Amino acid sequence: MKTLASKFHRDQSGGGIAEYGLILALVAVVCIAALTALGVALVNKFNRVKEALDSTG
Repeated sequence: MKTLASKFHRDQSGGGIAEYGLILALVAVVCIAALTALGVALVNKFNRVKEALDSTG
């Protein structure tokens, strides 16, 4: 039983997968934040264009 426990203690192959999962989650959060900011900027730009067109006509 002691050798089995020490074998699991030395085996850290799942650690790399967990780290890749955390990196992927971080990249996803950054992408969502960037796309949200871009969306807000685009909405503001289109609203300014619409107001400019409305004021001319």
